[in-house]
Amino acid sequence: MAKRNGLLVARSRAEAREWRRQAQTQGKRIALVPTMGALHAGHLSLVKLGLERADVVAASIFVNPTQFAAHEDLSTYPRAEDSDLQKLAEAGCTFCYCPTPAEIYPAGDSTRVTVKDLSHLLEGEIRPHFFEGVASVVSRLFLHMGPDIAVFGEKDYQQLLVIRRMVQDLGFGIEIVGGQTTREADGLAMSSRNAYLDKEERARAPGLARVMRETATLLEGGAGIRAAADAAKTEILAAGFTSVDYVEARRADTLAPFGLECAPVGASGRLLVAARMGKTRLIDNVGFVRR
Repeated sequence: MAKRNGLLVARSRAEAREWRRQAQTQGKRIALVPTMGALHAGHLSLVKLGLERADVVAASIFVNPTQFAAHEDLSTYPRAEDSDLQKLAEAGCTFCYCPTPAEIYPAGDSTRVTVKDLSHLLEGEIRPHFFEGVASVVSRLFLHMGPDIAVFGEKDYQQLLVIRRMVQDLGFGIEIVGGQTTREADGLAMSSRNAYLDKEERARAPGLARVMRETATLLEGGAGIRAAADAAKTEILAAGFTSVDYVEARRADTLAPFGLECAPVGASGRLLVAARMGKTRLIDNVGFVRR
């Protein structure tokens, strides 16, 4: 197993399992932060959260091909392994699993994991392949690394719920922890895909978070869900976005529709938005509680 930038780096499942065995022999509680690389402060905040919950934090870097459709950006997705490993080491991570595609999807691979219902709404309607790819790769990372805890960002809130459901259904003895969305000073949610924005697009992009927060405030005060969502779509387009995939207020625990004109008093909800700025697709979300 090689050591790079102060981190032990495994390329195979055998190496990952050997590292886990040694850590468990020493009585250490392991937290895992799965990533696709191109790390930013949001990823590193998840490492910090893992260190608060466990003795050691491991990360994984793997650009997962099964969650990209043929027309999406697999080949151009940002990759920066050397700097990623340096950032992880400085954040307190001690081990990183950087598997080859063949380690995750061996020759002849024909197995996929599907989480029904949750995977087929919102993001699942726009990207039907996506959550099957996520569940398939995360389940394999869990099997290869066997963490006690896994930390995922709330920036991808629907993904977080899908993984929690999968863990519950399949009986993984892993605690799933959600970390708050990390934002730039102007409110834009940190994302590896922000690198695709040109200077002018980057200046307009925070409009998504602004409209989202304003809409959530209206929903907390009892505004009608459909009217508020429709108004938000208009405002997002006015802010310079080229199209809006969805603006939806859903129940926070299941992402099911409220089924009412407005959220019931005391109900916890999640406002989820997805829009395109030029060629770049941005998603965001925020929680709210009806007053």
